[in-house]
Amino acid sequence: MNQAVRLEKGAESPRPKELPGRPARVGLALVPLLSLGVLGFVPSLTLALRRGTRNDRLAALLFTAASVGWCLQIALTPEETHGFAYLLDLVLLTASTLGAAAHCLTVKEAGR
Repeated sequence: MNQAVRLEKGAESPRPKELPGRPARVGLALVPLLSLGVLGFVPSLTLALRRGTRNDRLAALLFTAASVGWCLQIALTPEETHGFAYLLDLVLLTASTLGAAAHCLTVKEAGR
């Protein structure tokens, strides 16, 4: 028999507010590394959906913007790139790959 669960006003959400365990975060950190930054938004988006803090949502927005920007940079620049276009490509690639992985491994509990 299924019963509907009703939350009273001011009641705590049933969603867990804690970080996933260390092995799960290591697995999440491998996603942007193995996809070369294309899926760099996945770890921060997972953390934002799990905990829902403002900083987690901002990180998810930042890494999503970096991943989308890098994909657009790939699509719009020629193969032989030099100068500013190459530097922008390198910064976006680094942010969406290494930055996303480092963020997932170094994120702390919300109250700390």
